Amino acid sequence: MKTIILFAAVAFAACNSFHSNANVAANKTSPAPANLSQQREVPRVTTTELEDLMKQGKVFVVDVRTQDMYDKGHIRGAKLIPINQIGERGKELPRDKKIVTYCS
Repeated sequence: MKTIILFAAVAFAACNSFHSNANVAANKTSPAPANLSQQREVPRVTTTELEDLMKQGKVFVVDVRTQDMYDKGHIRGAKLIPINQIGERGKELPRDKKIVTYCS
């Protein structure tokens, strides 16, 4: 259960960090949160790194967007598990691979 909660938190943090960075760039007068230095950095991979990891069978890619967004386009081989369903569908995640989530 801890793994599922951690995965959900990482997926949520990864998606939120993208939107937060976009908001900060758009509104340069917004001050940074006081606890920014205490936040954990979410590991990121480039598209090239992801492609290599997928070819090697070392990752499980999860699209955490909505069904509609997934249907409009997604990474080939990605599993759709919307962010609000991570907790209830955590058993679908492999234990022997790195899990990579994406939301945009």
